[in-house]
Amino acid sequence: MREFFLNTPRLGFSVWSEKDIADALELWGNPEVTKFIAKDGKMSTEQVHQRLKSEIETYNNEDIQYWPIYFMETNENVGCCGLRQYDSLNNIFEIGIHLKKKYWGRGFAQESCSAVIEYAFKTLRVNALFAGHNPKNMASAQLIEKLGFKYTHDEFYMPTGLYHPSYLMTKQHYRLKQSEQI
Repeated sequence: MREFFLNTPRLGFSVWSEKDIADALELWGNPEVTKFIAKDGKMSTEQVHQRLKSEIETYNNEDIQYWPIYFMETNENVGCCGLRQYDSLNNIFEIGIHLKKKYWGRGFAQESCSAVIEYAFKTLRVNALFAGHNPKNMASAQLIEKLGFKYTHDEFYMPTGLYHPSYLMTKQHYRLKQSEQI
């Protein structure tokens, strides 16, 4: 049984390790998942190995990563959701999510991102969160706006070679959103 450092009603967040290569290959090896995150729309087996290695190194160096998430009912890997440094001088992190196709459309993206947003502001005490999406990925655009991010600009994203619509959620905006929910 995996250990989880963060839970939602349906999901548990863990930490990637080398032994998670099968989950990584199922996630990032699927061109339906990577069509909006890789320049040619897919990742090779070697690129998936490198991505897993990079996530592990990021966690070892910074205590953050795109954490693997698991459906608590079955302990199956759903995908990953997490953080990476975006602007360290201003304490701004980037949030991101990648879900396996069979979990699309079930509310897992919003549930996991909401948990990561709360973790970022309450536990890590970030000043703001950045989010961006491939301009062809309308599902991500809808999710980012539903989560409460505000569009700020288009930014070049090297892995896709495209300018991605980019958004920000400040600490003040997060607090205001939380007080409105009470």
